[in-house]
Formats: sequence, C-alpha cells, structure tokens
Amino acid sequence: ADLPGGRNGPLDAYRHTLASAVVAWSIGERPVAWVTAVMEWRGKDANTMDRHNNRIGARIGRRVQSFAEIEPTVRQQVREGAVGARAPEQTTWLPRDAWGDAWLW
Repeated sequence: ADLPGGRNGPLDAYRHTLASAVVAWSIGERPVAWVTAVMEWRGKDANTMDRHNNRIGARIGRRVQSFAEIEPTVRQQVREGAVGARAPEQTTWLPRDAWGDAWLW
C-alpha cells in the first residue's frame, strides 16, 4: 500500500488490519484473538493500536463475502482512520512523531 508510517503510522495500521482480516476470513476470528494476545500484550501505545486494528481486521474478515473484498475494504477502513481514534469501528495510528520505518523481523 502506498501509505506512510511503516511503524506506528497508517501503513502499520493497514498491515495489521489486512493481516487480521485475511486470517479471520480464512480460519476465523479466534486465531486473530490468540495471536493478538500473545504478540500485543504489552501496555505500550503501539501495542494498544495494534490490538485495536487487529479487532477491526477480524470483523472485516468475518463480514466480507469474498477474499477479493478484503483488501479494498481494509484500504477504505484505513482512509477513514485517524490518529488516536478510540471508536471501535475506526482504524487508528500514532502521531507522526512516533512513526518509523517498518522493521524487518
């Protein structure tokens, strides 16, 4: 996706939302919840953001009718997102000064 903020920004939000949507569509929401609990347990702002976006992605994966709908739905979801969004239906990311390049594992 052509988005800025590979770490903690809109691109990071897109990545979490998309991955969770694909997993939920493929095998269900429960695995998304399990992975989120294991990977995002810390209380840091970035982990809170990731948990939030993973839940949104899981809901997208549950409601779309086809695999082809996932990416455009996620892209639109991120377009409607905002810094520090707290609404359960709005994708969120951290302020620009907290962004960084995506790290490689």
